[in-house]
Amino acid sequence: MAGSELIGKQLELLKEAIPKLSRVAVLWSPVASGARQLRQTQSAAKLLGVTLQSHEVTGPSDFPQILSTIMRGRPNGLLIVNSPLTSAYRPIIVEFATKQRLPTVFGVKADVEAGGLISYAASIPDMFRRAAPYVDRILKGAKAGDLPIERPTKFELVINLKTAQALGLTIPQSVLVRADEIIQ
Repeated sequence: MAGSELIGKQLELLKEAIPKLSRVAVLWSPVASGARQLRQTQSAAKLLGVTLQSHEVTGPSDFPQILSTIMRGRPNGLLIVNSPLTSAYRPIIVEFATKQRLPTVFGVKADVEAGGLISYAASIPDMFRRAAPYVDRILKGAKAGDLPIERPTKFELVINLKTAQALGLTIPQSVLVRADEIIQ
């Protein structure tokens, strides 16, 4: 599952966790594949019957205005497209979402450990384990460009029940049983 496909699954999981979800603000950066991920999110939103509110962030100075704009749209969920910028401003995003009582879905486990509600992403430990043979082959003389490209095969769903409780949410059992990790 590529990053642009993964974001659709993240939105789907947020909708499963919060069945009444109808308006989701999407905070994204044009860095790397942000625009492609936004298009994938829009496709998933149509299938799920969710209205998206797109908010592009290009630099640190954008955050105060964008966070204010997000609340004017009265969303009942917030999806963060992972980028260096959104990762750098994780504490601000998590604090904002908590203060505004917005359930969040992220693409990085650390964001949920910091207080976000849900993350769904490729397993970093699994990716490192799978990278070791590649490094070995390169050190033995193989050209990196000749090695096949592999996609992640193991994904992790992390749910922060402490955050859910603070938001007054009850995560359905059907979602909890699929979690790889539950933060109490």
